Amino acid sequence: MIDQVRPADLAAWFAQNADATPVLLDVREPWELQTASVVPQGFTLVAIPMNEIPGRLAELNDGHRIACLCHHGARSQRVAAFLNQNGFAELANVAGGIDAWSSHDPTVPRY
Repeated sequence: MIDQVRPADLAAWFAQNADATPVLLDVREPWELQTASVVPQGFTLVAIPMNEIPGRLAELNDGHRIACLCHHGARSQRVAAFLNQNGFAELANVAGGIDAWSSHDPTVPRY
């Protein structure tokens, strides 16, 4: 099962396993990252567009705790499911995506 985590609860989700490296996997397109992005605070930010995930899977570590992020949560949910099918266990989808993040962090613009 893929956890659904609101942006405000992400730090607590990462903290559930202090031994695992916390990674926020942003699966949006480069133009979306330029429009709005998060500043890593207590986690590593990795940006790989959704369509590049299969070919770049080796860049991700299945021992990390990975939360997937997109614009509203649909693409990131699909990526989290793909990662789960490929042996990744500690996964979450950021519910509401960067759009919800902008409500949590006013420095992140909405688009």
